[in-house]
Amino acid sequence: MASNEKFNFAQNVAEALADSQLRANFRFATDTLIQRRSTVFASPEETNFLRDVGSSMKKDVLANLPDLLEKFEAQCTKNGIVVHWAETAKDANEIILEILNENSAEKVVKGKSMASEEIHLNSYLEEHDKEVVETDFGEFIIQLCGEPPSHIIVPAVHKNRKQIAEVLAEHIEGMEYTEDVDIMLANVRSTLREHFKTADAGISGVNFGIAETGTLCLVENEGNGRMCTTVPPLHIALMGIEKLVENVEDIPAIYRLLCGSATGQRITTYFNMISGPRKKGERDGPKQVHLVLLDNGRSKIMNDPQLGDVLKCIRCGTCLNHCPVFTRIGGHAYGSTYPGPIGEILVPQIEGLDPKGAIASASTLCDACAEACPVRIPIPELIRRMRDESYGNADPSKVALSGYKRSCVESMVWRGWQWSQTSPVMNKMMLKGLALFGKWIPKVGPLKAWMSVRSKPQFGKNSLKDLVKKEGVRHE
Repeated sequence: MASNEKFNFAQNVAEALADSQLRANFRFATDTLIQRRSTVFASPEETNFLRDVGSSMKKDVLANLPDLLEKFEAQCTKNGIVVHWAETAKDANEIILEILNENSAEKVVKGKSMASEEIHLNSYLEEHDKEVVETDFGEFIIQLCGEPPSHIIVPAVHKNRKQIAEVLAEHIEGMEYTEDVDIMLANVRSTLREHFKTADAGISGVNFGIAETGTLCLVENEGNGRMCTTVPPLHIALMGIEKLVENVEDIPAIYRLLCGSATGQRITTYFNMISGPRKKGERDGPKQVHLVLLDNGRSKIMNDPQLGDVLKCIRCGTCLNHCPVFTRIGGHAYGSTYPGPIGEILVPQIEGLDPKGAIASASTLCDACAEACPVRIPIPELIRRMRDESYGNADPSKVALSGYKRSCVESMVWRGWQWSQTSPVMNKMMLKGLALFGKWIPKVGPLKAWMSVRSKPQFGKNSLKDLVKKEGVRHE
């Protein structure tokens, strides 16, 4: 969903819940991913040890991020990678467009990149007459449909095999309808090969950047990432500034956590380590490699002792799979690049609480996300913080548009509630009033929305204290 579209979360949720096929697709896919993860992480002792290592590693990186970024930039430059700094999404888009224009690049092939989705790179480049082709199979499918990803790891998880077959038959010239996966893959592979051969530039994300060596690491299963980063003469990598590890020795643990949590694999089919452009005597690789380091609010998030934990995220998507809300409404309902539990605590900080703070309500606070998170992000605690910020005092140094839901009427209501709970006389009067008039409470204002999914409370004629007194129970 483009950032300028009107966002109505309640309407999105209602539409998603009305789509039984969508719910079935998500239920099947997420159950499968959960099962695969449990197979890989079968040992609780080993899993907890790995999670402790991953959490500690990311915590150390964030604590030393400014110094590590300077070291990373120096090493990348030494390796021949041109480093660019982008403070905002707008800056990142403009930098990438400028690089393409300087190299007369008109056609771009892209590997899967959530950072590029975050800044709406595709639409920006297309507005400036660039041809952009997604090469990840799932991303390719949803690009044909004109849709955004519905999952961090599996972009087209909201579609089943039949729906994908219909999309391919409609959009790929000469392809007949078939639900045979091998035939579908062969046709897509053939189509993409032509794009790889004729592309002027390749754009990718970065899963990990190694500060010690200035190396860009890409994790993938399809080989399209390797094609995007080696076949075109120009490679542009887009990386969030938090995606660093300090040393090469840190990679095995964090890689193991990512693969097992994301797809239930011990390792992925491909693990690419890019350390610079093609060198003299080498037969393949790009002639230029550019790295765009994206901030887009991350520095501000990092400065908050509690909210900074969200930057530990390695984008595995396992919190989505375990979330009972996400599996019923899907990713598109959130209207954001990052859906599910991680989106509820990241997106409001990037885009502001109004209106994206509404997605923080899409949680049962059951702790399933925190129990599955490979780097131990306390997601439920941060969701509560997002909710609190929506009603708290406006503080621009914290979350953008904090306190946007705060109102004088609501503040007065809560003060009255506080008074009724701290004053014995007022408490007794309130209970008597509810006993007499509670059944006539009208379904208006906030109560209308609350009662639309709940039964009206039934108030007893006597309070617990009155009943105890009536029974003659003595209490000290």
